[in-house]
Amino acid sequence: MMLWEEGKFQLDDPISKYIPEFKNPQVLKSFNPADSTYTTDPAKSEITIRQLLTHTSGVGYGVIDPSEQMKMIYAKAGITDAFTTKKVTIADNERKLAKLPLHFNPGEKYSYSEGLDVLGYFIEVVSGMPFDVYLKTHIFDPLGMEDTRFYQPEEKAGRLVAVQQKGSNGKWEKYPVTFYDTDYPIKGAKTFFSGGGGLSSTAKDYATFLQMYLNGGEYNGIRLLSHTTIEAIMGNQIGNIWGENPEKVYGLAFSVVTRKGEEKGGMGSEGTFEWGGYFNTQYFADPKEKVIGILMKQTQGPVNDETGWKFKQLVGQSIDD
Repeated sequence: MMLWEEGKFQLDDPISKYIPEFKNPQVLKSFNPADSTYTTDPAKSEITIRQLLTHTSGVGYGVIDPSEQMKMIYAKAGITDAFTTKKVTIADNERKLAKLPLHFNPGEKYSYSEGLDVLGYFIEVVSGMPFDVYLKTHIFDPLGMEDTRFYQPEEKAGRLVAVQQKGSNGKWEKYPVTFYDTDYPIKGAKTFFSGGGGLSSTAKDYATFLQMYLNGGEYNGIRLLSHTTIEAIMGNQIGNIWGENPEKVYGLAFSVVTRKGEEKGGMGSEGTFEWGGYFNTQYFADPKEKVIGILMKQTQGPVNDETGWKFKQLVGQSIDD
């Protein structure tokens, strides 16, 4: 959105205008699980930047995709999802992804996707800078977010909290290496800068980032965005895809509580924006009460975790005017 404010593109531009490999997208029609072959139909329209931001593009999400068919297609194509210790670049990954079929026609539905990874590469194309360098130069350094990086330097490696899971005996234990190594921020090739995940940070740094939004795009005298852009980011960008009168809507990469959600209780005030991370990190920021909540848990697997809703509920009941 900072690049958008500079007039580099319009939100409803087709992504193929900047990444030609996405021209003429195809929608999955049939799939053969025996050999992962498939047929497609031409999509009714091109994928737009707005659709990538709102997970309405039809792009899939490989390993964590709800569709077993899409998981197999992405695996066969060698798509990297979110984190890796291998020598992979976001440019190579997204150019491969561009050739794969979509779940549905762009704009028709919502499905959490690697669209943000595509936009990470898009930022490289439009800015002329590597994605990690752009973030450091234009967001992290100006806001003083010194601990927020994709890959941490050796002197900070000892501060990385290990990802835990509940063992068979009910005790916490380190999560094993699966299709990725949870220690990726401090080991491996350190070349993959995902648009949709993979940063490591501290609660303080992330609170700073969220406070910038609550302040209307400014923090400590440093302005990143206009308050008018923040208002657009927090607006309903997906129409009635989540229903006619939902408790939450989706903005430009945030879930936003509606009046109905506020009235239901336990979600925060209308306009509260939130999301979470792969290792059960969760955050919310309430613009009415000027409250930020951050949970960094570093857990994976079935942990029977109730902290998310309880934390938000306890924060709400503690407000005393």
